[in-house]
Amino acid sequence: MLFVVVAYFLLQTNKYTISSLPYQVLNLVGAILLFISLCVHFNLGSFIIEVFWILITLYGMAKNLKRKKSEA
Repeated sequence: MLFVVVAYFLLQTNKYTISSLPYQVLNLVGAILLFISLCVHFNLGSFIIEVFWILITLYGMAKNLKRKKSEA
């Protein structure tokens, strides 16, 4: 949870942008760790949110990598 909160804080304080790799990595790591914790204390609603959070973050990372390759 701390990774997700720190990522959001850094985004809101303009230290990171939505497309910056460090922001996306913090989000992804946080979501994966929360997903793992849900395997111990399962909650369907939180599980579904984390699955979508991971998928959306991976999509954003792939999109940004593709954009950077096309700019090079």
